[in-house]
Amino acid sequence: MAGSGKSASASSPNPAPSSRPVPPTELRRPSDPPQRRPPQVLMLKKDGAGAAADGEPAVAQPPQPAPTQAPAPTPVAANPPARSEEDLFDMSAMAGMTMADLLGPADQRPRRQGGQSRQGSPAGGREPQLQRGNAGTPAAQVVRRSVDDFDFDEEAFLAALDENEPVGTTGEVVHGVVLNVESDGVYVDIGGKAPGFMPKSEAGLGVITNLKERFPKGLAVEVLVTREQNADGMVTISARALALRQSWEKVRQLEKDGKVVQVKVNGFNRGGVTCDLEGLRAFIPRSQLQEGEQHEALVGKTLGVAFLEVNSETRKLVLSEKKAATAARFGELEVGQLVEGVVASIKPYGYFIDLGGISGLLHQSCVSGGQLRDLREVFNTGDRVRALVTELDPGRGRIALNTALLEGQPGEILIAKDQLFAEAEERGNRARSMLRQQEQAAG
Repeated sequence: MAGSGKSASASSPNPAPSSRPVPPTELRRPSDPPQRRPPQVLMLKKDGAGAAADGEPAVAQPPQPAPTQAPAPTPVAANPPARSEEDLFDMSAMAGMTMADLLGPADQRPRRQGGQSRQGSPAGGREPQLQRGNAGTPAAQVVRRSVDDFDFDEEAFLAALDENEPVGTTGEVVHGVVLNVESDGVYVDIGGKAPGFMPKSEAGLGVITNLKERFPKGLAVEVLVTREQNADGMVTISARALALRQSWEKVRQLEKDGKVVQVKVNGFNRGGVTCDLEGLRAFIPRSQLQEGEQHEALVGKTLGVAFLEVNSETRKLVLSEKKAATAARFGELEVGQLVEGVVASIKPYGYFIDLGGISGLLHQSCVSGGQLRDLREVFNTGDRVRALVTELDPGRGRIALNTALLEGQPGEILIAKDQLFAEAEERGNRARSMLRQQEQAAG
């Protein structure tokens, strides 16, 4: 029976093999041990065989350079013939082959990227390189051009660099033109890729209420760069900082020249009074005022002052009314002039003579041409003295006096002091002529 025959065949422990060919995959069962795959061997053929058939291992091919022209497609059979495992792993064709045979001709070998393109020439060099197609035949020669082969304008290149060069470094004085005025500041064209910005607080000394009136469009201005350009190319500029710098330079020059300036007192405190000079805030101590006891009453008055301290780094400007009186007195004196004063004090090295607001030094070596045993044998405190001015130093407030030049003979002032002072005018003219001759000889 058909049913019994089928049952008998299924229950048989060793069924008869079927005559129908069974694929290798169907022969493997989960209970069977995994089969080892045969070793894969690189097989090179010169005839350029087509794609492998289904089920055979892939054959690795060496990379080939890109062809200059697309090769004609190789016709592929619609139903490739089945190949046995013996044909696939046949190594008889590789017997006796060397590594050079496996790699193929040198001109067909793949080139390394970023390495040496040829012996002694680095990849990316400027020498002509030869490209070859898949068949090994030379293609069109491609020449890599160097930068010297292109048109290059050095002047245009330098001009482009100048256009992109940053404009304005900190502390530099630049000139510009007002572009626009906003509520918070002024934009000024200073020649950069972006305009400079001047905040309202830096528009000048003092308080500026109307920026548009102070900085109309098109106005040429001179400003100081206080901060270099940011990421947008804009720099920060200041008219106030430039004005302050110029004011300090002017004040330093006035101090150097020993000038007396006029200032108006605008405030006071316990230590003195304050005023403005060239846009700078200055201070006058009470000890340097002629009326220091009532300095509150000086507010609103104009005083003549001289400089005691000028320091731009600490922004310290100290003035003196008393020194101004001294400086004014210095302006009335000259070398060789005969002056009269009173002995204010006696020191071991000479006499201090009060000349009316300023003091001069009569050194012991300039009192007489004779030998002095004691300074008090010539003058005492309160005595009136007539002497010649031999040196003036307004910067340090020093005046050098001399009575020995009035003597007719050395030591005359010790025995005939009154007669010497009575003839001081005539003797002073004679001594003045002698001093001028000495200056001309020295000059």
